[in-house]
Amino acid sequence: MRRELAIEFTRVTEAAALAGYKWLGRGDKNKADGAAVEAMRFVLNQIQIDGEIVIGEGEIDEAPMLYIGEHVGRGGDGVDIAVDPIDGTRMTAMGQNNAVAVLAAGDKGSFMRAPDMYMEKLIVGNPAKGAIDLHKPLEDNLRSVAAALGKPLNRLTVITLAKPRHEAAIKEMHALGCKVFAIPDGDVAASVMACMPDNEVDMLYCIGGAPEGVVSAAVARALDGDMQGRLIPRDIAKGATPENVALGAEERARCAKMGIAVDTVLTLDEMARTDNVIIAVTGITKGDLLEGVTSDGTFATTETLLIRGKSRTIRRIHSTHYLARKDDAIKSLIL
Repeated sequence: MRRELAIEFTRVTEAAALAGYKWLGRGDKNKADGAAVEAMRFVLNQIQIDGEIVIGEGEIDEAPMLYIGEHVGRGGDGVDIAVDPIDGTRMTAMGQNNAVAVLAAGDKGSFMRAPDMYMEKLIVGNPAKGAIDLHKPLEDNLRSVAAALGKPLNRLTVITLAKPRHEAAIKEMHALGCKVFAIPDGDVAASVMACMPDNEVDMLYCIGGAPEGVVSAAVARALDGDMQGRLIPRDIAKGATPENVALGAEERARCAKMGIAVDTVLTLDEMARTDNVIIAVTGITKGDLLEGVTSDGTFATTETLLIRGKSRTIRRIHSTHYLARKDDAIKSLIL
């Protein structure tokens, strides 16, 4: 995959972030997501790639754009693309922190094709690489990571999602003396924080979306971190209500059709098969990882984290956008 594509992919996440920002604090997460999807797709189709969406907005019958299997680009290098136009749609709608637009790209065959269901995730940065094992209880992993980092448990910082399904795990981590950052949504940004060098976060543990899990795996490969995951049906993740049992059965059937085992621990190499990946993350709202979009209606500023796995280069790109000079298709989404 050509290194020049890296800057092209920042244009994609910047466009999605600007489109999502238009709906910031307006209480409609679906309109925010729809605008970001449309902007992202438009810019992807301007790039000289033969791209295929392998992680996206869903299947073709559920999503009209950026669906799994959709081809994008004007022709060129074969590229697999995983996208999350807004990681944190609810946070965007409510004007909360840490919403981002995310894209991961790699050579053909780079990423596991994950069904849209829950995934248990355990992620660490390079110093704790090899210290995690989802076959073992959470406490064992906490102690193993702390030992790898040369820290006592009371200096270990874990990031997770503030969801009812994590209440027991959060209580367990607190009881062991760990510091826990529980964020409302946005586990892709949290994954980046767990893998970035010189970051306060030592580990991510959560049960979140499987598509976002594959993007997180790409981040871990690019930054030489480590990750394990396990697909979890909805009735296990959220409780065995009649609705969740029915949805869980559908998810198990989809996994069987895709040849992916449920409740089996997935390694980093299974989810992201090469470190020749490019990650672009643009802030929509201000957060711990990135600044959010600011705009006066004429100009807008964005901050993007650009990671190239092959060289393990991390760049922060601050851009100023003259909104009136954008393509007409983009202007209609951001103004």
